[in-house]
Formats: sequence, C-alpha cells, structure tokens
Amino acid sequence: MGVNRAHTSNAPAARRLRRGRGGERPRLSAAMLYADKRALETNLKVSLLQIREKELNFYTQNCLAVGTQSALLAGFAYAGLTQVSVPPEAPYVVRLLYLLFTTAAMSCELIAVLNTTLLSMLGPGLALRGPDGSMHQAVDGMMLEYRRAFFTFALGLLAFHMSALMFGWLMFRPLVASSMTVCILVALRVLWRYVVRV
Repeated sequence: MGVNRAHTSNAPAARRLRRGRGGERPRLSAAMLYADKRALETNLKVSLLQIREKELNFYTQNCLAVGTQSALLAGFAYAGLTQVSVPPEAPYVVRLLYLLFTTAAMSCELIAVLNTTLLSMLGPGLALRGPDGSMHQAVDGMMLEYRRAFFTFALGLLAFHMSALMFGWLMFRPLVASSMTVCILVALRVLWRYVVRV
C-alpha cells in the first residue's frame, strides 16, 4: 500500500521532468536552424563578393589594355600634327579635314587614356576602402564608365583612319590617294564586321 502511494506521488514529478526535456528540444532545434541560416547567408555573401572581385579585376585589366592602345594612337596623332609639313598648295578643304580629323583622334584617345587610368586607380580603391556595399558600387560604376571609355577609343580610332585617308589626298597624287582610300575603307569595313561579330 505504501509502495503504491509513493509511486503515485512521484508520477506528477516525472511527467513535469519529461515535459521540461521535451520543451528544451524545440528551443535547441530553433537555435540550430537560425545558426544554419546565418551561416548560409554569410557563405552566400562571401561567394557573391568573390564573383564581384573577379568582375572588378576583369574591368581593371580591360581599362589598362584600352588605355595603353589609346596612348599609342594619341602619340601617332600628335606626331601627325607636329611632324607633318602640310603643303601650302594643297586644297584648303583637304588641309582643314586632315587637321580636324587628326586633332579629333588625338583628343578622343587622350580622353580614353584619362578615363581608363582613373578607372583602374579609383575603382579598386573604392572597392577596398569604401563602406559596406562598395564592391557592388565600384563594379557597376566601372562597367558603365568602361563602356564610355571604349566608345571614345573607337571614335578616336575612326578619326585616326580618316586622318590617314586625308593624309593620302594631302601628300600624294590622285591615283595613289584613291588606292589608299579604298584600302582604308576596306579596313574600316572589316573592323566594323569584326566588332559586330564579336
């Protein structure tokens, strides 16, 4: 009889103990799920930053390449302005067009040099030393400005070809100048097809 009373008196305590253990398990499971969620978000952010870093390096290298070629063409155009003696007996329109195209080529290429140099210097600096989210801002800004710099480079390249065309009519006989004109126009056509295809 005493054994039964002791058993019945311990039964509520055992039930409370089981309830307490059962209540701790959901709390632990919720905490583990939250920790897993935070770890997944952190890994996702790290992976995204790694991808954006590759994009940043890609645009930086492209800016350096375009800047180098632009500086080369700007030097050629400057030499065309300072080292070429324009014949005074040449037609006025030909002399004017030659000087205009040469000056435009040099100006466009120098703008491209300045733009790409600033991009390759300031873009990675913003990504490294800027506030939170600067990596995305730097990559998006470099993407937009690189397109403008490349467009300026292409305009300078076109003006450089037209300057060479006018140089032919300025310095040589009409037969030679006509041959040069055909070659330059064919080269421009091939360049345009290549740009469109790529």
